[in-house]
Formats: sequence, C-alpha cells, structure tokens
Amino acid sequence: MPAADATAPPYAVEERNVALCRLIGRPRRVLDVGCGIGQNGAFARARGAIVTGLERAPGPRAAAARALHEVLDADLEDDASVARALEGKRFDLLLLGDVLEHTRDPLQVLERLLPHLEEEGHVIISLPNVAAWPVRLMLARGRFRYEDSGILDRTHLRFFTLDSAQQLLRGAGLEVLRADHNPMLVRAAKGAILAAAPTLAPASAHDPTALARSLPYKAYMALVRPAEDLLARAAPGLLSFQHVLVARKPPRARRLTWTVGMLTMDEEPSIARMIEAVRREAPGAKILCVDSSQDHTPEIAARLGARVLRQLPPRGHGPAMELLMYEAARQSEALVYLDCDFTYPPGELPRMMRLLEDEAVDVVNCARTRARPEAMPLANYAANRAFAGLAHALHGVPTVDVHSGMRAYRTSVIRAFDFDGEGDALPIDTLLWPAKCGYRVVELPIDYAERVGVSKLRKVAGTVWTFVRLGRALGVGDRTARRFELR
Repeated sequence: MPAADATAPPYAVEERNVALCRLIGRPRRVLDVGCGIGQNGAFARARGAIVTGLERAPGPRAAAARALHEVLDADLEDDASVARALEGKRFDLLLLGDVLEHTRDPLQVLERLLPHLEEEGHVIISLPNVAAWPVRLMLARGRFRYEDSGILDRTHLRFFTLDSAQQLLRGAGLEVLRADHNPMLVRAAKGAILAAAPTLAPASAHDPTALARSLPYKAYMALVRPAEDLLARAAPGLLSFQHVLVARKPPRARRLTWTVGMLTMDEEPSIARMIEAVRREAPGAKILCVDSSQDHTPEIAARLGARVLRQLPPRGHGPAMELLMYEAARQSEALVYLDCDFTYPPGELPRMMRLLEDEAVDVVNCARTRARPEAMPLANYAANRAFAGLAHALHGVPTVDVHSGMRAYRTSVIRAFDFDGEGDALPIDTLLWPAKCGYRVVELPIDYAERVGVSKLRKVAGTVWTFVRLGRALGVGDRTARRFELR
C-alpha cells in the first residue's frame, strides 16, 4: 500500500515479500513502515518480535491492527508527524517494504526514522528494480507505460536500481551489509495471472490475499520459486523484480553489556571453578548456563549466581546453543561463550571483550588449530583442518577452526539471523553466515588444554551435520568474507 497516499485503493493481490522476510532474523522490536495490511510485520511477530506498524490508509491500517501489536498513523514526509507518532519508541529493526519509492524524498524519510533505531540496529528496504528486463524491453521499443501495480506503479515517485538503492542507504550514514532479490520471471506474466486470479482463487475478488493462499501459488513457491531465486541472484540487475537490502547503523567503540554463556551437562567437577574464573576475568558480565545435567551442576551454578535454563530431556548441542544465543541476545549487547571443561582458556575473555568494545568487531572466533594442540587427538585435528579448508574453498572464509567452542558476538549480529539449531554443527552457521554477510569477524589463535570431565562430542552426527551445514550455507550471503581478519 503506498505510504504517501492515504486515499489509494488497495491492491488487487497482496502477498508477503519473500526476500524481505527471509532477511528479518529474530529482532526484538520492529517498526514496519508503510505496513499495508501487515503481512511482513506479522512474519516478524511470528519470530518473537514486538511489531509496530506505520500506515496512513484507514482500510489497511485496520487490517494491520489485527496482525501487529500496534499500528500508528504518521505522515512519513513530515518531521512533526513522525516524531509525534514514535515519541519515546526505539527499535532494533526498521522494515521499509516497497515504501520509499512512493515518497518525494526517500533520503529524508530515512533520516527522519533513524533517530528511533538502536545502536547497531538494522534497516531492511525493498525497492522495485527499474532495470528489470521487461522495463528494458519496453524502453527499447520506445514505450513507457504506468500500471496499477508493479515496478511502474503509477503512484511511484522515485525509481531505483541496485546501485542507486545502495547509494541511498549509504547517503543516510548506514553500512550496507547484504542484498537479496525477488525474481522477475513468472511475475512478468502478471497480467495473465491476475486475469486468471478468480479461477485460481475464487475468493480473490473480495480478498486480496486469496491468491497467495491458493494451491497454485503454493505449488509455484515450492517448485518454481527456488530456481527463480538462483537465477535472480546470478543476474540481479536484469532478473530481479525487487532489490532487498540489509543495512545497519555502523558499530562504534563503546562499552557493552555482556553475557558469558556455557552449555553444561554433568559438569560438577568444573562448574564452580569455571564460574569463579569467569567472575575474575569478566566481573561485570551476567552468567548464563543452558543445562542438561543429571548431576548437581545446575544447583551449583545457581547458587553461585548464574542464571540456569534447563533443557530436559537433552536435545543436543544445536538446540542448546540456539537457546543460549537468543536468550543472551534478548538481555545483553554482547555474548561470549565457552565450554565449561577448561579446554578453552577463560583468560582470553578480556581480550575478546576489548575487540568488540574498543575496535567495534562483530564476531571473535577463537581458533585452536593453527598448529596441532597437544591436547587434541591427531584425528580430531585433521578433521577440523579439513572442515576449515572446505569452508574456505566453498565459501571464501579463511578460517582454521569452524567448530570452535569459544566465540564472542555483538548480539545485534545474532538477532540479524534466524539460526536453526536442530541437529549438530550449529557453529558452522554462526561463523560462516556473519562472515559472508559483511560483518567484521576476527579470528584469534588460542591454546587448547586437556578437558576436565568426559567429552560429550558426537563424532558421527557432528561430521554428517557439518557437511549438511556447509552445503546449506552456500545460499547465504556472498562467496567472500571481505571483513575476515586473522590475528
């Protein structure tokens, strides 16, 4: 729904912006600007976010109010109107799905909204691609015709290419991280599809969402859309209907609030000494344990002031790490996690914290395997270096340790992704995804010591899941880690 025209009629067909939604991650508080009937904001709400919508048109605003937590009326082109509507509100994600092209000055609209974005908060914009092949073909034939919807929607005041969309974000002082695209292939037959809409989805004459809920549309999404996505990513300037970009407020050197996290399972011999070491090295940090123990580990941790989240019956390393990361991202600005068995040195915590606070690093990966540690069996060392080599070859990430159990993160980076912990080898995703999507990752060499207690490593499952996750990561970001540093 055009944000600048409160009297415009609703579109004949409404659908969720697929590329925009898959970039949302798991934010805490979202502002969905020009939210229309609230489909994109509802997706963010389903990921656990508190979502506020901005919408001028009364009909869509009423529909969005049923899908979002609140919907406000504000004129995006007016400083006072936006300030009044958003007074006292702060968000960690701004969504602008096909909004800015309807405004007279898109840069001023962004600048008007950015004071309400948190430190390192993200912005996702979707803009129609005026360089898509149907428009080029039309111009080559000497024609230019506005339409009721689409790239040449008659309510569009501005037109964008991928390059000019990136320039817009940078002009607002934002750091552009990654891009995705909605394809312009099947969509080029829009006229025929809309003509057939009453047959494909009989309720579509009264319900603009009916086509998107129809069986033909679902079949298209499952069978055709994945191939279209691959083609659009190969030639986005030509084959994209919309460019969807992720940007953020650039991080700056500042003090952060910290959580130190550990996954614990029958750590009774080491938990008290580990908490004591963490208190010594990071005295201001909260301590969080995700625990699946059968012994007295959780009672000891709680008695010593740690927050303990029980996960029983045990679901494995991946789900436990997913819970740990997103819970820390909910309550702190930074997370450092390490194993509880003293294989990783707690003495490295201050150095990791300084990198995030003083150098504005996003992720610190502690690497055990630049040389073989005496405490690591040769087979384990060889497997780890082979996995790291494969990550470098497939993804362009020059790491030597994709399975490190000691890392630090700005939690804004964690919330920018929707990590799925099911299965093992989640550290593959939580390293490669940020590295390929433009975040600054630093890898530090560390010592690796003999463990206290018994190993819980599932070697076969971990190996299988490593290959699965290395394959899945091919579809994330670019095949380059342009901001990966080895120290």
